[in-house]
Formats: sequence, C-alpha cells, structure tokens
Amino acid sequence: MVARREFLTGLAGAALAGCEPEKSRPNVVVLMPDQFRGMDLSVMGNPDVQTPNMDNLASQGVLIENTFANCPVCCPARGTLLTGRYAHAHGVAANDAPLPSNEVTIAEILKEHGYRTGFVGKWHLEGGKRLPGFVPPGPRRQGFDYWAANICSHNYWDMEFFRDEPTPIAMPGYSAETFTDEAIKFLAQESQQPFCLYLQWGPPHNPYVAPPEYMNLYDLDALTMRGNWKPETPLNSRIDIAGYYSAITFIDHEVGRILKVLEEQGLAENTIVLLTSDHGDMLGSHGHSLKRKPWEESIRIPGILRYPAVIEAGQTASFPLSHVDMVPTLLGLAGLPPKPNMQGHNCTSLLTGATEGEPESAYLQSYTPTEGNEFPPWRGVRTTRYTYARHEDRPWLLYDNEDDPFQMQNLIGLAEHRNLEAELDSLTKSWFEDTQDSWIERKDLPYR
Repeated sequence: MVARREFLTGLAGAALAGCEPEKSRPNVVVLMPDQFRGMDLSVMGNPDVQTPNMDNLASQGVLIENTFANCPVCCPARGTLLTGRYAHAHGVAANDAPLPSNEVTIAEILKEHGYRTGFVGKWHLEGGKRLPGFVPPGPRRQGFDYWAANICSHNYWDMEFFRDEPTPIAMPGYSAETFTDEAIKFLAQESQQPFCLYLQWGPPHNPYVAPPEYMNLYDLDALTMRGNWKPETPLNSRIDIAGYYSAITFIDHEVGRILKVLEEQGLAENTIVLLTSDHGDMLGSHGHSLKRKPWEESIRIPGILRYPAVIEAGQTASFPLSHVDMVPTLLGLAGLPPKPNMQGHNCTSLLTGATEGEPESAYLQSYTPTEGNEFPPWRGVRTTRYTYARHEDRPWLLYDNEDDPFQMQNLIGLAEHRNLEAELDSLTKSWFEDTQDSWIERKDLPYR
C-alpha cells in the first residue's frame, strides 16, 4: 500500500508542479450498462444471476457496496457521470435535455493532459434527437474524439451507429456486441498517449432481451424473487426478470472481452476500470416499474473500481459513493485535481488506505414526476443505513435498511422515529441549500 500511495502522490505532485509525466498517467475505462441494479451482481448477493467477469473484476479491486444514482434516470445521470455536477447544475434535469456544450467534461480535462479519448455506445445527451442518432464532430461530443455511437435506441436487433459522417452504419445481430467490438478497436490503436474510454451499452434496459443462447439460461420457476416483489405486474413478470438477467449475463461476457484485451496488451496494471450504471430498475419491487424512485432497486447501482497500480485487490467499501463523486475520483486517481465547480467528493484517499473523510450521505433528486405520474418530484438522502425522501410539501419515505433491507416499513410519522426523521429531513434540506437546488419541476423533452 505504501508504494501505491507514493506512486499516486508522485503523479499528483508532478501535475501541481506543472511537470506532468503524461506517459505514466493511468488509462481510464468506464463501463456502463444501462438500467442495471447494483443488487443484481452475484458478488452483491444475488443467488441467481451469473456475472463471473464482473465478480472477478471486483475481486481485483474494490467493491463499493453503497453506490447510488443521484438522479436515477438516464440523461441526468449521464450528464453527472461526465461532469461531476448535479443534474440541476449541469442543466440536464430531465430526459432528452441536451448537455450544454460549455459544461466541462472529464474527456475535455483529460485531453488537456495528453489523453486520447473515445466514446462508444449510447450517448443520449443531444436533446430531443434520438434517431437517426448522429452527433457531428466538434463541441457536441464534449471532448471525445474517437466516436462509435448513436444518441438513443433500444431496438437491440435493428440498430445503427455513427462515426464521423452522417451515414449510418448497420449493426448486425445484437447491438451490444458491435459496441464492444468498436471499443476494442479503440483500445488496439497504437499510441504513446494514455487514453480515456467510455463504453455505454444499452442492455439490460428494457426490452429485456439477449441473444438466443442466453435467453434460456434462467428457469422462470427457479428464480429467487425479491422479498418486496409484487407478482406479475407490467414489465415485472418472471419472464421479464429472466430476460433481464440474460441481458446482464451477456453484458458480463462483454466486460470479460474488454478486460481480456487490457490484459493481453499489458495495460491492466495501469488502467483504472470503473463499472457502474446510470440507474436501476424496480422490476416489480413494491409493485413498481422502471426508475426515478427512491427505493433501492431504482437508486442502487454497481460500483466496482480496479486500478492494480494503486488500489489493493479484494477490498469491500461501505461508504456512500454516488455519480457526482465518480469524475472527481477518477481524476484523483489519475493524479489530477477536480475542477473547482465540481460538486462531488474525491474518494481517492478512501480507496488507497485512508479511514477518515468518508461521505456522510448521497444526495438524491428527481425533478420530474415518476413514470405514469405516480409520484411528484422528490429529494432525499441515502446514508450507509437509512433512506429518506420528501416531496416539496411533506416527508414521504424513511427506511432503516439495516433492519428492513426490503424497505417494507415506512417509518415516516412514527413517534419513536421522530428525531431520526427530523435529522434526515434537516440533512436533505442542507444538501438542497448547499447545492443551490430548487423545486422547479421539469418535464422530459419530446423526442423524435
């Protein structure tokens, strides 16, 4: 551990002194399946789903069990994962809103320090344009040079992507495999520069489908249903969950392909790999579908970091890590300071041996009504133990996740928990004020 700390300190010190050892800077690879619940890794305790490559990745780095989406819906989350800023700060607080071109992304920062940058997969930050899905080279690509992407499509069997011309490129078969192929082409480029690659697959986002050889992996009758699952509601049937697991196992195979290339090219030791997702999926828990909700199935996402040169293998961490912390932490691991306007916590020291300075909580936000207008916008916090959420005019939910892991008993209004409710409400309001948040409701933009 001492040698690893010294290596990291040397990078940071050289950067601050203006003498940057660019060739020795680590590569950065962010792997992001879409709508992937954190509890649906076998290493996180799911007894059914098969994720051997992701589990192996966790064993080689640190598994951060309490990893959360601040704003658990696609576009706001993706904006935060590039900027290290909350959704209301970077300007994408609803789906299909464009990320402003003047927002500074991790790709732009790393380019300034000699990195080559690549983006592969689902972009979804171009505003109301989804199809055909072309983003021209230039400022709208937010610092990414190599490009093999489309804006947004979940028609996994009939998809197209784009490089630098508006002519679509067909993706035969299951599209996620082609995106992995394109990412591998980027990794195979000969260069003395360090690189930053974001690979964002569409699955396991609904529709819950995978290649035929994966669709029969899971026996519907043998699935272990979560303790809060409500039977057979739309988008939440056993068939849906089996298809969702099948897509996860396919993506796990693709993760293995990327890790194998890094190993074969001798890049694994000096490459930071982050595996996460934009949000989870209710999949019938509490009788609800999809995301935008403060329950665990919606906000908890995978959090695995591997960087063999610096992070000791085989660690498990329990501090709350959220999307807003990821860019500052990736920059910190690369020996670079975050930008002053970034709002997240640089967790580098916590990953390299420190035992103090853990984030107290993750701030949670939803600016739009949930799917089907079930619930109005809400804000909340997730601590290591508790989940709290409120609407503008009233408290809503309070769970003790240690005593009640399936969140079956809402403690709001109970006399014996009045002090806890007040404490978490005060914490939520502090986050609200400190981040200059507001209760202005947003609407998803229309798209075509």
